[in-house]
Amino acid sequence: MTRLDAKRLGVPDTGMLVHQTLPKLLAPAQLLIGRRACRSGRPEALLAWGRRPSALRVEALGRRWGVPIWHLEDGFLRSVGKGPSDPPLCLLVDDLGVHFDANCPSRLEQLICSPLLPAQQQRADALRRLWCRQRLSKLNTAAESPAPDQSFVLVVDQSAGDRSIDLGLADARSFRRMLAAALEEYPDCTVVVKVHPDVIRGRARGHFRSQDLIHPRIQLCADGLHPAALLERAQAVYVVTSQMGFEALLWGRPVHCFGMPFYGGWGLTQDRLPAPRRRSSVSPSLTALVHACLIAYPRCIDPHRHQRCEIEDVMQAIGLQRRLQAAAPARLEVFGFTPWKQQHLKRFLAGSELRFRWPWQRPRRDCDAVVVWGRRISSRLNALVRHRGLPVLRVEDGFLRSVGLGADLIAPISWVVDRSGMYYDATGPSDLETLLAQTIWSDDQLRRALALRQRLVDEAITKYNLDATPWSRPAGATRVALVVGQVESDASIRFGAPGICSNLQLLQAVRAVEPETYLLYKPHPDVVAGLCRAGEDETNAASFCDEVLTTGSIQQLFTQVDALHVLTSLAGFEGLLRGVEVHCWGIPFYAGWGLTHDQLCCERRHRRLPLAALVHAALIDYPRYVSRHSGWFITPEQAIDELVAWRDAPLPRRTLVQALFRHWGRLRRR
Repeated sequence: MTRLDAKRLGVPDTGMLVHQTLPKLLAPAQLLIGRRACRSGRPEALLAWGRRPSALRVEALGRRWGVPIWHLEDGFLRSVGKGPSDPPLCLLVDDLGVHFDANCPSRLEQLICSPLLPAQQQRADALRRLWCRQRLSKLNTAAESPAPDQSFVLVVDQSAGDRSIDLGLADARSFRRMLAAALEEYPDCTVVVKVHPDVIRGRARGHFRSQDLIHPRIQLCADGLHPAALLERAQAVYVVTSQMGFEALLWGRPVHCFGMPFYGGWGLTQDRLPAPRRRSSVSPSLTALVHACLIAYPRCIDPHRHQRCEIEDVMQAIGLQRRLQAAAPARLEVFGFTPWKQQHLKRFLAGSELRFRWPWQRPRRDCDAVVVWGRRISSRLNALVRHRGLPVLRVEDGFLRSVGLGADLIAPISWVVDRSGMYYDATGPSDLETLLAQTIWSDDQLRRALALRQRLVDEAITKYNLDATPWSRPAGATRVALVVGQVESDASIRFGAPGICSNLQLLQAVRAVEPETYLLYKPHPDVVAGLCRAGEDETNAASFCDEVLTTGSIQQLFTQVDALHVLTSLAGFEGLLRGVEVHCWGIPFYAGWGLTHDQLCCERRHRRLPLAALVHAALIDYPRYVSRHSGWFITPEQAIDELVAWRDAPLPRRTLVQALFRHWGRLRRR
């Protein structure tokens, strides 16, 4: 058996299994659950959680059975939140001790003292920068405690009874000494006292009494929010044994320790206690500390599939959750969403409090914004929000949606949330149009966009990713043009096609300008499936084209045609990604930037953009992607991975609800 490697691990105290991700974090080891299984299964080690009373019982069993004890603890980067819905993604496993127990050695101490290769040093330095760039902590709520405008030092309280305090050679008096020292040593600074979140929630007591905090320079921070802004700007950070001292080192802040935490005693902090001899004899660098604590010591799993991964993957994932959760207002009132869409909205607006309201109700006084689907807002509600100055968030399908039609109740993998308009509404600006008009993308961002575009083309990814019979270009045709039909009641036509606004009118116009071209007309899949009505006189389409194609993959057609004609269809954008000549007869979001042949113009769009800029805005900056597996936000690259796996998997049976909805939709549209 190698160090910290075992085939069978015993779990005598089953309480730790409240952490649902524990088996994955300890894989591939088999867990023997319960005392009876541990006694008969011959485990190579017994697992105990930290220094809890249950751990003492497990240690007694280990001595009796002659089995070594491994101690577990949450990693220094745990997850987004805490509780059953946010199980740990990083786990500390120690076969020598517990990292916060300064009375005895731990595996972490040995790792801190281990020499590093140059590549390991570079990775640790990059990791420290990534931690700060993603603005991380052990737990990662979206909102941050605001930092004072004036110079300040940060004093960190802890929960009374926290074992890291007494095992870190400190006690309750250490906190009062710490506060007094901060006031004395920084006489010109405000002293911000950060209260532990468990104290705020009433689950624990803190160490400061109200009389301890009566001082004109003391400012209490009792909001329970994320500490990144405070750590970023503090002149110094005072701790007893809190992990926030380690995080302060990552931010490059001076740290004063009034206990002996795992990061203390190495010469990296200003310690008020003498370091244990085993620590004072060495002087590791901050890089060595970071490598040990965040790379060598923890075990990590990704939040989506719960497979082992590197900590950088977890950091990127948690950072993305924080950014997107912070981007939406805290309290949202939702109008006009069906129950089916409501369940998905909770995922796409995770981090916000959603209240679903009936159409006749008024927004409450404490709401921060109103959410509606697309342009579906009643005149009454629109007047109310305008009168109160409430923002309106408009939600719609993203451009990489699913494998299957939304009209078939297929869950989306991407939606967009727009504060200023909607991407298909050319009558006014949208967030996407503003991005395209104003953003300056870096070379790295444009390279990422081009790589994303190439991946979409290589994997043949489109909005709905429907399977269909291939179509072959007619022999002898010198020019073939594809005309894409739409659902004529679609809002993108009502708000983005001020001239020609029907499929038949589009066909007639294209035939007029391309009389010798082989015209191929493809009706919208929802119309073909009977989920939406055909357009006015659309049944006469065959009179103005050479072929009506009710089957065929739009992606495969792009490889067969020379040109594409659309009103406002997303197919025009997908055609641009594949290098197809695109003609726009309406004003879709991708028109007006010098990439398409436009029949109409939009006065707000004068900028000429490279295709990479359009891709970055439309597929990276604008949409939100949510994993089908974890419900977490993901990147567009991860969304493509999921779409490919989804498309390649066996087709699931249609649920009863989906079947009834499809049948009802057909009846309703007759």
